[in-house]
Amino acid sequence: MPEYLLSALTFPAIDPIIFQVGPVAVRWYGLGYVVGILFGWWYSRRLAATPRLWANNQPAMSPVDIDDFLIWAAVGIVAGGRIGYILFYDLPRYLAEPLAIFSVWEGGMSFHGGLLGVIIAMILFARRRGIKVWSMFDVIAAGVPVGLGLVRCANFINSELWGRVSEAPWAFVFPNGGPLPRHPSQLYEAFLEGAVLFAALVWFVWARGRLATPRFVGGAFIAGYGLVRIFIEFFREPDAHIGYLLGGWLTMGMILSLPMVVAGIWAMATARPPKVAAAAHDKP
Repeated sequence: MPEYLLSALTFPAIDPIIFQVGPVAVRWYGLGYVVGILFGWWYSRRLAATPRLWANNQPAMSPVDIDDFLIWAAVGIVAGGRIGYILFYDLPRYLAEPLAIFSVWEGGMSFHGGLLGVIIAMILFARRRGIKVWSMFDVIAAGVPVGLGLVRCANFINSELWGRVSEAPWAFVFPNGGPLPRHPSQLYEAFLEGAVLFAALVWFVWARGRLATPRFVGGAFIAGYGLVRIFIEFFREPDAHIGYLLGGWLTMGMILSLPMVVAGIWAMATARPPKVAAAAHDKP
């Protein structure tokens, strides 16, 4: 038996269900989404309530606006994530089994779809409230990495979205991933998409005052996530029904993330402080 098989880590037997009351089961996966959304709500309120972070000490929105946007965000994330997964990753299955579209407890959410869903929600809400759309993007994006990290940890607990076969000493033999040890790519993503990206955005917001330049923080999030996701795809096993594209190295995750990198870099490079009206001169 190869030595790397003997050194593979044992996958922790964590029940995906935290507790169950009758037919209602509370899962780590769902809890990750709920806690992530609630944290994003709390953190966005704090940003909106801190005038010194904004140009001219004038927040682009109020904490009440954030309260009202919470439901919009939840609907955008869940609906967009589900629709995105269906369209980008497994459309033939759902065309054959339409009722499976509603089986969200089985998993099957796309970050890219969820992102598109919440962007649409932000545009509609911001226009309805007279809020600058780019500032809305910045505030919401600033807290998103925490939810991403939690959901990736839940992916690990669910033994899903595991990585490619690996001889690394920290590789795991996943229960449904075959007999060979694999990269715990979910944990790589939790660390990079969650902790590292959130720390970078905290620095931009609190140390560099980048909320005063609309679209910079949102652009940093978009570009940062895209770069991390492309990097992680070299360790993550692609979906079996899609596999590798264009010569055996490109994945769907890379294709969907590349435009994010381009858009995020553009947003950061073109971000400018809002123009301040010139003071009127006294007439002689």
